[in-house]
Amino acid sequence: MLFGVDRSPSVRHFTEFLMFSLILYEPEIPPNTGNIIRLCANTGVSLHLVEPLGFELDEPRLKRAGLDYREFATVSTHASLGACLEVLGEPRVFALSTRGSARHDSPQYQQGDALLFGPETRGLPQPILDALPAEQRLRLPMRENSRSLNLSNSAAVVVYEAWRQLDFVGGH
Repeated sequence: MLFGVDRSPSVRHFTEFLMFSLILYEPEIPPNTGNIIRLCANTGVSLHLVEPLGFELDEPRLKRAGLDYREFATVSTHASLGACLEVLGEPRVFALSTRGSARHDSPQYQQGDALLFGPETRGLPQPILDALPAEQRLRLPMRENSRSLNLSNSAAVVVYEAWRQLDFVGGH
């Protein structure tokens, strides 16, 4: 039972399954989420937003960053991380954090994997990271004494690495 989710057979699983799922846990900054909507629309990745959100989904800054890509992206909101994972059908989860122990290019990604990112100002809570094996707690290489990369930039780096490993299936 990962993150306290009941995986009983009666649970409805996410049926419109795309290459990967990108999960934003309590995102705070609308333009980052808008950029990630655009990323997901262009890569065939489903986007899952875990509440509470730091903005309204119809906020102008979110719309401007996502431009007209919202209609081409699969975006869902969830009341909790557990509810999100329940809908996704217990995917293999890779959490991205500056406190991660493995590089983002070390896993062998598979279709159906979920990429989990935390809120911009505080990152993922330690209990969420602790619930995952060390090899699923990932970090992006950065220079010494750097704090972090922008959320949408980090998401793009990881999505494209995972997709590259699958030979960009579905892309051209």
